[in-house]
Amino acid sequence: MTHLRNIFFDKDFTENGKYSGDLPEWDLTDLYTNTDCSEISRDLTWLKNECKMFANEFEGKLAELNAIEFLTCLRRSEKISNISGRLISYAGLRYYQATTDGERTKFLSDIQEKITIYTSSLIFFNLELNRLPHGHLDGLYSKNEDLHRYKPVLDKIRALQPYQLSDELEKFLHEMGIVGDAWEKLFDETIAGLEFSLDDQILNLESTLNLLTDHDRSKRKAGAQEIAKIFSKNLKIFARIHNTQAKEKEIIDKWRGMPSAQFGRHLANDVEPEVVEALRNAVVASYPDLSHRYYELKRKWMGLDHLEIWDRNAPLPMESNQTIAWSDAQTLVLDAYSGFDPRMEELAKPFFSKGWIDAAVKPGKAPGAFAHPTVTNVHPYIMLNYLGKPRDVMTLAHELGHGVHQILASKQGEMLSATPLTLAETASVFGEMLTFRKMLETASEPHLRKVLLANKVEDMINTVVRQIAFYDFECKLHGARKKGELTPDDINALWMSIQAESLGPAFKFMDGYETFWAYIPHFVHSPFYVYAYAFGDGLVNALYAEYEERPEGFSSKYFEMLEAGGSKHHSDLLAPFNLNASDPKFWSKGLSVISSMIDELERLN
Repeated sequence: MTHLRNIFFDKDFTENGKYSGDLPEWDLTDLYTNTDCSEISRDLTWLKNECKMFANEFEGKLAELNAIEFLTCLRRSEKISNISGRLISYAGLRYYQATTDGERTKFLSDIQEKITIYTSSLIFFNLELNRLPHGHLDGLYSKNEDLHRYKPVLDKIRALQPYQLSDELEKFLHEMGIVGDAWEKLFDETIAGLEFSLDDQILNLESTLNLLTDHDRSKRKAGAQEIAKIFSKNLKIFARIHNTQAKEKEIIDKWRGMPSAQFGRHLANDVEPEVVEALRNAVVASYPDLSHRYYELKRKWMGLDHLEIWDRNAPLPMESNQTIAWSDAQTLVLDAYSGFDPRMEELAKPFFSKGWIDAAVKPGKAPGAFAHPTVTNVHPYIMLNYLGKPRDVMTLAHELGHGVHQILASKQGEMLSATPLTLAETASVFGEMLTFRKMLETASEPHLRKVLLANKVEDMINTVVRQIAFYDFECKLHGARKKGELTPDDINALWMSIQAESLGPAFKFMDGYETFWAYIPHFVHSPFYVYAYAFGDGLVNALYAEYEERPEGFSSKYFEMLEAGGSKHHSDLLAPFNLNASDPKFWSKGLSVISSMIDELERLN
């Protein structure tokens, strides 16, 4: 068993927080050995030819296919998705390792362009599928059980029927996707290329953001002010990107007849708008009980008249400044996973031993963290920017949860393995919770328990309150863009209109904080993605409460839920646990878990 007081070491870190020990890097050879390998040329040639043959054999004929022929059609479509997914995964992962490398950028762009061109001939499939008469597919399902497996994914496609355009327009939008990708790459390259000058050092964004968690308040302040300074210098670029992306979305949504900017995301997530609205309303109503109450506690602990934005994620005064070595982070997370179910540890181990994690902070590397599933016959890859903070350990647990989920769901195949975003965060947040509980149970001293609880509450506030505030900002941004071009000051004002409401009266906001919307990648890459984090946290809180009350047989049901991937609706996946996300009380139950932790902190205080 790993004890909390034994996992803190600073021998692998320099004074500026840069990790000096060995950290894992990706081994991408499970995808392709290098950019010049014959397998890439082979797969591109196959993809080009197969897309043509697929269109020649099935376009205009879906209504004539019998059950066996329709199943063959779907399986061939999956093979196309697999090969194109392998190609784009390899190119994308290389790119995110060094986004400022011109060769990697070009390779990714070339692969994206070829895949877009080759697959444009497949646009007919969804369009034709949605023209099939009502009940047609049900007749085929009844004749073939293997085909019936695909019903959930075909139902999701059919849900888009009212918002489908003509064949020519759909093909046009598909090919124009390359332009949207270019704006996303501009964002990534701009963020990765930013340089922040502090104490005669040039830092990237990730390392500078890390200063906001430093024990030294003067360093936190300097980091926040330098971020604001550099963002302000580049704000016109970020405003242009957001204006363009929001306008493009508005035009497409208008042509499709989408009732709101958020509606497309809800469709993709297979979640009802009223469920998301119930979540959003429950969180906003809880601001005073959660974020406002917690940050007032933190203000008192820190002995300040008010908190500045550089204090939001600051360590507590009683918190150790030591860091956690990579090997100890690995042991801690694997122990937590094993304590829940040994199968979970076995699924997680290869990430550490086989080059499935890229952990070091490097110049040009994309900031943040993610788990990319690649394709179902390979395995996921995890990206981190590990600096040894306790939150970095929780990020490892989070992304590893994604990885385990993606492996378990892969047996569903390419079309059914992808989990809707609302449930995609379930395993990741559950992995965090397991790791937190493992640390908490081994914390024998009251001040350690207090620090752990406070850190967990902050993480949950960041996951729930902050992400719903992000969601509200996006709603305001897209709503305002419909009225005309937004200046940087316009976007700044929208950002600040949300911040005070969500964070509460304990805060004052420095000049320049109004620009901090600029670096959030989800706003550019995945509009309205952010509520999935709050959805996942609330869901996991409810799940974990169920686990504590009725542990017998829970892990088996949990594994079955993860293995289902995208083959079931969230209501069906939660039914075995007697949970229902459509019930407003469901969200209140999840939020009460955070509130009860704040209650304990008040008692400890």
